[in-house]
Amino acid sequence: MDAERVKAVRTIDASAARIFAVLTDPYEHPALSGADDVEEVSAAQVPLRLGSEFRMKMRRGLPYETRNVVEEYVENQTIAWRTTMLGGLVGGRVWRYDLEVVPAGTIVTETWDVSDDKQRWLLLRGRAREKTQRQMTRSLERLEQRVTASGGPRR
Repeated sequence: MDAERVKAVRTIDASAARIFAVLTDPYEHPALSGADDVEEVSAAQVPLRLGSEFRMKMRRGLPYETRNVVEEYVENQTIAWRTTMLGGLVGGRVWRYDLEVVPAGTIVTETWDVSDDKQRWLLLRGRAREKTQRQMTRSLERLEQRVTASGGPRR
């Protein structure tokens, strides 16, 4: 971890294409959320692509909605989106997934990058980093369960 980024890494016994298909379907995100805070998703395009926008209704205590725009996309390798709220007045954090094929499957690295977030000073206080890391680890566990759950070949 560096000062403004938190990462979680997991090797999953599944193909990058199978994992990427789940990550680029925003309707999968409520089931993947390690914080259990995504309640509803709306998207104009599935699967997500560079420039795609999707919205998520969230709840952490109080309900709120995020606007998410995909700003990095390399098929079966990288997807990243920037999250903002209140017309861009709040937020700016980036959620990123990088996939690397290895003999054991696919290494998935999830990154939470607050380097450009307008509230980074608040997000980096106290135990927020550790809590976020735990939630990201849980998210990758759920991703693994999702892509390895059906019986067929994983690759």
